[in-house]
Amino acid sequence: MLVLVAPGQGAQTPGFLTDWLALPGAADRVAGWSDAIGLDLAHFGTKADADEIRDTSVAQPLLVAAGLLSAAALGTYSFAADAAGTDIAPGAVAGHSVGEITAAAFAGVLDDTAALTLVRRRGLAMAEAAAVTRTGMSALLGGDPEVSVAHLEKLGLTPANVNGAGQIVAAGTMEQLAALAEDKPEGVRKVVPLKVAGAFHTQHMAPAVDTLAEAAKALTPADPKVTYVSNKDGQAVATGAEVLERLVGQVANPVRWDRCMETFKELGVTALIEVCPGGTLTGLAKRALPGVKTLALKTPADLDAARELVAEHAGDAGHAAEQA
Repeated sequence: MLVLVAPGQGAQTPGFLTDWLALPGAADRVAGWSDAIGLDLAHFGTKADADEIRDTSVAQPLLVAAGLLSAAALGTYSFAADAAGTDIAPGAVAGHSVGEITAAAFAGVLDDTAALTLVRRRGLAMAEAAAVTRTGMSALLGGDPEVSVAHLEKLGLTPANVNGAGQIVAAGTMEQLAALAEDKPEGVRKVVPLKVAGAFHTQHMAPAVDTLAEAAKALTPADPKVTYVSNKDGQAVATGAEVLERLVGQVANPVRWDRCMETFKELGVTALIEVCPGGTLTGLAKRALPGVKTLALKTPADLDAARELVAEHAGDAGHAAEQA
């Protein structure tokens, strides 16, 4: 079974959309999205520097646009068959943090424009919440998760991303993160500050929840056409209304990617493709899901290999949906 996943904030790099925009129809599609949300996605994806695309209000819609563009080029969310009659739909979809909105589009819960409209509001609201207090996030490398979580809580930090494969991301004030750097949990090799603009998935993001809830009222979600796995608890979600509700609340609650990968395993995953800008989630999968074939879409040069993987492993979408 094929799982299609979308990365979260921090995966973006300067110019990463350049080659994708050269694909037939891509520039027009991105221009339409840009007009719809009032943000020049092509500029930020090709010409902006690292600081410009670190801005939460820019990074989030840019990542969703990149995921949608690369998946469309691959053909994995048309819910149809290719010219040879091969089922090209994934068996399950999921996204890390903001990637959950990308995954909602893959599952047919939201159309592309609705997904980008929602993520634009999300990015603006989270940027505004982040501006209230100087906060950030740091990744813990190594160590025992239970020991690390207890240590973080002692320092007043939140385990905002429990990513599996031994990786936890802490979030809180800059003072709390500085204390963590000086006092690492037992067994942790290194604490690495992340290039993000705030303590996402913590109480610091609570003001953004109300804004996002208001934005969600204007949307009419459809039920997922393939299995949609949620960051909240790693569970498959059956209705579009619940997917949307979880997307709203998740901005102020921890990402449990470890549980998402456990669900992939239970569903019988045999291959995992991470859409552009891929790399982070495939890296986690290589360590947590041994034996599962993985592929990260970084540039269009990866599409042929990805299509081969789709042809080999897609086609069990209905089976996965029945299990969910």
